[in-house]
Amino acid sequence: MAEETIFSKIIRKEIPADVLYQDDLVTAFRDINPRAPSHILITPNKLIPTVNDVEADDEAMMGRLFTVARKLAEKEGVSEDGYRLIVNCNPHGGQEVYHIHMHLLAGRPLGPMLVG
Repeated sequence: MAEETIFSKIIRKEIPADVLYQDDLVTAFRDINPRAPSHILITPNKLIPTVNDVEADDEAMMGRLFTVARKLAEKEGVSEDGYRLIVNCNPHGGQEVYHIHMHLLAGRPLGPMLVG
C-alpha cells in the first residue's frame, strides 16, 4: 500500500492549499515553492507513488492531467507564450513527493530542459 502524502491531505481538504481545480479524478493547486511565476501542481486524486506504478486502468485519469493543464494554462494566460509540463520519477528524476504529479511552469522563458 502506498504511503499517505501531503497531496492526499490537500485533495481531501485536510490542509489548506490554493486549489485551482478539482474534479472526481484530479486536483490542481499552486506550488508553495514556485520555480516560475506560474507553478501549478496537477495530481490524480488516487495515490499513485510514481510513473512506474501507473496501470492501464489509470489511463483516463492520467490523460485528465493534460486536459486540466491545458485549461489552467489558458486561465493563467500563458497558453500562447508557452509553458512546460514536467513529471518527475524517483530520486534521479527529481521526485520529492511520492504521489505522482505534473508541474505546470510558465510566466517567463524557462530555458533549456537540462544544463550540463
